[in-house]
Amino acid sequence: MPTIPSTTEPIPVSAMKPKDATNGSLGKDQFLKMFVAQLQHQDPMNPMQDSEFMGQMASFSTLEQVTNLANANEKIAASMASNSAVGLIGRTVTWTDSADVSHTGIVEKVTTAGGVPTLTVGGTEGVELGTISQVA
Repeated sequence: MPTIPSTTEPIPVSAMKPKDATNGSLGKDQFLKMFVAQLQHQDPMNPMQDSEFMGQMASFSTLEQVTNLANANEKIAASMASNSAVGLIGRTVTWTDSADVSHTGIVEKVTTAGGVPTLTVGGTEGVELGTISQVA
């Protein structure tokens, strides 16, 4: 029967970053699973020290709060983009289309799809905020 080696080594903080396809690091769910496995398979004759346990729990709590903060920042950014778009209603804007041609028109309405606001300018739907070069 294979044995799982026991360890009292703490999990490094660098292993607790959210999962990212480019760096392959662990996310909070993977960290928690690994932490529980570490506790289950620790050597009963040499258990994890209280300070190590508390350090790992503090690291997990920090990771959770940073993740929550990042999610809140994304929501704030989306809200600010929507507010900016709504502020353009009735204004004359100049934007550049995909063919690199400039157009000018009055913003008639704002539509939000997938959290990204797009404008209807002079009857043209789907004008993105990033393509606007001038507001009058």
